[in-house]
Amino acid sequence: MNRIARRLLGSALALTLLAGPALAQPKTDPDWPCVQRKVATLSPGQLWTGPDIAAAGDWGSDNDAAVLAQKIASRRTELSQVDPLLTDFAGKFGTDKEAKDKALTRVYAGVFEVINGERDKVVGGIARYAQGQRRMAERIRDEADKISQTKDAPSATDATELPKDQSELETKFAWDRRIFQERSQSLTYVCEVPQLLEQRLGEIARMIQAKL
Repeated sequence: MNRIARRLLGSALALTLLAGPALAQPKTDPDWPCVQRKVATLSPGQLWTGPDIAAAGDWGSDNDAAVLAQKIASRRTELSQVDPLLTDFAGKFGTDKEAKDKALTRVYAGVFEVINGERDKVVGGIARYAQGQRRMAERIRDEADKISQTKDAPSATDATELPKDQSELETKFAWDRRIFQERSQSLTYVCEVPQLLEQRLGEIARMIQAKL
């Protein structure tokens, strides 16, 4: 095998190793590429110790609770803004603790549904992302094999110029390798999103419960 062919195969092997930790994670789900443990979905009770959620009524039918829930669930709203918003909301009920607690519980139910729904979409997207990376890694290995086979052929020993199709294959190999590496780096950050959403939900749940 000549030097160039060895370099190309080495690059393909490096991509396989790069994909390894990310694309061969938990045996229970081969499509989960993240170091973080996969939690497919959350349940309201995991983060809530307040009043019964079902007994509080449908959060979507309470316009004030729904508006607040959607506002504080959004990552555009800084966590530092959440507590004052909850204080203002709770203050509307005066001394009626039962009504206040039910309303705040509906707010939590809304926040949970919004954030968990966003989180579910992210988790599903990560799995599709990993599948695409796996297919790309296989394609890159195939491209490296084809380039190596051509360069090792007897007719290529004394060649001074690459055939057009060979040059195009090497260009495609280099481009695919670059995209693969960039996507692998991006995946590291994407994998943090479900956990960040879960942390946000937990913080908001804590703030709501402090108002009960």
